[in-house]
Amino acid sequence: MLAPVRYTPDVEQMKSDEGETIEQLNKTFDKILHKVAEDSGHAVRSVHAKSYGILEGVLTVDANLPPELAQGLFAKAGEHPVYMRLSTNAGDILPDAVSLPRGLALKVLDVEGERLPGAEGTTQNFIMVNGTVFQAPSADKFLGSLKLLAGTTDRAEGLKVAASTVLRGVNKALQAVGVESTTIASLGGAPNVDPLGETYYSVTPFRYGDYIAKFSVAPVAPGLTARTGTEIDASGRPDAIRETVRAEMRGIEGVWEFRVQLCRDLALQPVEDPTVEWKEDEAPFQRVGLITIRPQDSWDAARVQAVDEEMRFSVWTGLAAHQPLGNINRARNIPYRHSAEFRQRFNGCPIHEPGAGR
Repeated sequence: MLAPVRYTPDVEQMKSDEGETIEQLNKTFDKILHKVAEDSGHAVRSVHAKSYGILEGVLTVDANLPPELAQGLFAKAGEHPVYMRLSTNAGDILPDAVSLPRGLALKVLDVEGERLPGAEGTTQNFIMVNGTVFQAPSADKFLGSLKLLAGTTDRAEGLKVAASTVLRGVNKALQAVGVESTTIASLGGAPNVDPLGETYYSVTPFRYGDYIAKFSVAPVAPGLTARTGTEIDASGRPDAIRETVRAEMRGIEGVWEFRVQLCRDLALQPVEDPTVEWKEDEAPFQRVGLITIRPQDSWDAARVQAVDEEMRFSVWTGLAAHQPLGNINRARNIPYRHSAEFRQRFNGCPIHEPGAGR
């Protein structure tokens, strides 16, 4: 096994048109934000708008980690309160019969250390999906797909449900011959799986103190792993997944491992192209902590208000030691803040970052 690659600023290669792409991303997100807000009277996130559950628990950082893993948030053993938000990736609120990739956003509280520029509060945020790669190699390519999706926002739900059924069949046929399509999944062809049984990945790389890494959250409690791959029938039940998660979390303790995948060869584990999977046999995931969530009401009204409405999740909220890396990550900073500011203005509901002193 190769030694982990040490972080230096030159692992990133900036594109000359990144500023223009970010401006176009903001404009495209605005189309989604304004359309949904005008139709429903309430502003939601421009991506991952629909929540399946809001959970509250504890991240326990492992003791006696080797030096290459004892970095940033994980440099010191201990416990941190966490909020976990389970979601789906569309920017509008769709019935659950439209099956899309699952998302997990984690907000770790009471994190000490030097902050990223503009990162308010004292939290470390992680954003993940239940796939190992991103759908586009760069922000400008992602922008093209986003423009197509923006044109369908809040339109023809019945057609989206029908199309999703067809695309799920196409995706299963492709998987049967060993082909994975992130594009088909993002359009509604993802398996309609229980989000509690899924493994989630950051898909983009981050600074990991002295090193470079990707992150993963994987279920380990029997009550979660028993649900891995289990599909939910959402026919005629627009909130079937939220209802399922709520029923399940009332009776089980959720335990997930937090894992780190250190970059060991920049040719095999590139920083700038998130469509390239970092193969685990070349760069294994290693556990650095456990997330524990006791049985609870995953749709508790007060917690949903506090987290879903009054907080935002961004990979740029956290420690300098976990600086987001690569073109896609650089393009996420301003649009995420832009989306949150629109929600705040439209809903008249201030968005707070825990530990920001306000």
